[in-house]
Amino acid sequence: MEGSQGQNEPRPLGIEDLEACLALDRMALNGLWTSKQWTRELTDDQRIALGIEDAESQLIALAAGWLVADELQITAVAVAPHQRKQGLGTQITKALIQRGGIAGAVKASLDVASNNQAAIALYASLGFVTTGSRRKYYRDGSDALLQWLKIENSRDIHTDQTDTSNTFR
Repeated sequence: MEGSQGQNEPRPLGIEDLEACLALDRMALNGLWTSKQWTRELTDDQRIALGIEDAESQLIALAAGWLVADELQITAVAVAPHQRKQGLGTQITKALIQRGGIAGAVKASLDVASNNQAAIALYASLGFVTTGSRRKYYRDGSDALLQWLKIENSRDIHTDQTDTSNTFR
């Protein structure tokens, strides 16, 4: 099924997607995770990994998270550089949060580099709020901003940019 962007809808990723995840990770996240880390992400029952493919079945966006009690810890969001600014980051992150909510998460958390303005804007548009930071957390020396979102499962997704609450609906 194709989305409004002419892209496929998000789908669950599995171990058969390992090489595609590694390739997108290298391209979009500068090789954040190893093959062993991606294998765990794609096979662990407590983890959710979703992807979006282009018309040629190439993985162009992914989001991954870990369910810990009632929390979805978002561990990765990546969009191929040539596919950015088309709403894919929003689409895949919303899908991950929805899937986490269905699985019982009532809140979501993530960390984002303090110098990654595009990601900070994306997460703010979804209602995430910064609750803390970790100094010099990333390899490049940038700080990590710790962000949280309350998930409400009983409502449709709400992305009104003027809504300042931190509830994902």
